[in-house]
Amino acid sequence: MSFLSTDTQIEVKQLFEGLTGEVRLLFFTLRESPLIIPGRGCETCKDTRLLLEEVVSLTDKIKIEVHDFEAESDLARELGIDRIPAFVIAGDGVKGKVRYFGMPSGYEFSVFLGALLDASNGKSGLSEASLETVQSVDTDLHIQVFVTPTCSYCPQVARLAHKLAIESKHVTADVIEVTEFPNLAQRYAIRGVPKTVINETVEFVGNVPETEFIEHVRRASHSSKD
Repeated sequence: MSFLSTDTQIEVKQLFEGLTGEVRLLFFTLRESPLIIPGRGCETCKDTRLLLEEVVSLTDKIKIEVHDFEAESDLARELGIDRIPAFVIAGDGVKGKVRYFGMPSGYEFSVFLGALLDASNGKSGLSEASLETVQSVDTDLHIQVFVTPTCSYCPQVARLAHKLAIESKHVTADVIEVTEFPNLAQRYAIRGVPKTVINETVEFVGNVPETEFIEHVRRASHSSKD
């Protein structure tokens, strides 16, 4: 089963010609079982794995590591993976933690590809003013961006969160496909996307420009010190 059309595969291969450094994808899933156990399962894990493996097959710069969420719970806990499917994008070009929860489909596929490029090249493309702000952050920031695959406004905000994690060891950036995790939609009272929550203290809804996003980050950073 192929998720990517021939034309899309060609486009992705061309995009991956810009990769420079090695990237690791740490994917967390459940071991497939012939038994259906109530309360245990992951509807999109199999398809997410197939999509990631298809993308990885288009370049020798990206390697995928498949981890069992239950059997390797210590590693999952260490990386902050508390739900699946999920993956961490790691590499020498990544200073913080770049994570994705759910399947990066629809409009979110571009977010996934962008994060791979940034992680490989160690460059986020943030403005000089934004870089100055994020590199001055000295408190840990946890940024959660809730998205859906059909939201055309979500990728810009999701990309900004991942870019900040590329640039700062103090930033953990999660992009969360919220329809796959209804408990989080209820917990954070999500009525519209993209919705961004920073350190559980600052939150906003909508596609905002980089300058405004950075201002929210600055406010969350100051709140953490109070």
